[in-house]
Amino acid sequence: MIFAGFILGLLGSFHCVGMCGPIAFMLPVDRTNSYKKVAQILLYHIGRLLSYATIGFVFGMLGKSLYIFGMQQRLSIIIGVLMIVVILIPYKTFSKYNFSKPIFKVISKVKSSLGKQFKKKTLDTFFTIGFLNGFLPCGLVYMAVFGAIATGSVLEGSVYMLFFGLGTIPLMTTAIYIGKFLNTSIKKRIQKAIPVFVVIIGMLFILRGLGLGIPYISPTPNAGMVTNTMNCH
Repeated sequence: MIFAGFILGLLGSFHCVGMCGPIAFMLPVDRTNSYKKVAQILLYHIGRLLSYATIGFVFGMLGKSLYIFGMQQRLSIIIGVLMIVVILIPYKTFSKYNFSKPIFKVISKVKSSLGKQFKKKTLDTFFTIGFLNGFLPCGLVYMAVFGAIATGSVLEGSVYMLFFGLGTIPLMTTAIYIGKFLNTSIKKRIQKAIPVFVVIIGMLFILRGLGLGIPYISPTPNAGMVTNTMNCH
């Protein structure tokens, strides 16, 4: 499941370039010093990874609380169904509702802080931009958050989101270096592949929740309890 987060980030980074690309293009990197430029980009990515890990920590905690109440199996099924439903519902339906409205003030502050950071060029600026970037509204991040909740663990939730962030690094770095580098036809093909993969991940979560006794994919709840007992001994 954790590696599924990485692949989601890797494929979804094509979406990220479209949404967060302008931020990447506008990074005030030093174009004259290649070593300094690498350090600046690295700090930007570290900031993003920390924000994703923080999000994973929070929602992993939510998943853990539900796990304590014995809802782990059902939670995994619900998350899987939600992921598939969100993909199947037309985008126009979602566009009628502003889901980020309740936290609009927070988002406005994040955007305002980002604007101020772009005027600076100190090393810590790039870390701050990356950290704030990770908290901006993004449909793909919401998909990853579903996975963090379904892990039912604070640590695994953080690691899941961390791997998601790692998956976005190659393409986001390329975007910083060479800007708009993909033609429209390739982008469209990859965009079509993202929903398919999200549905596959959703199905994996459903299988996991069903506990069919399939090793690694759908282990039985009892098997997990036996493993934990053996680890304790």
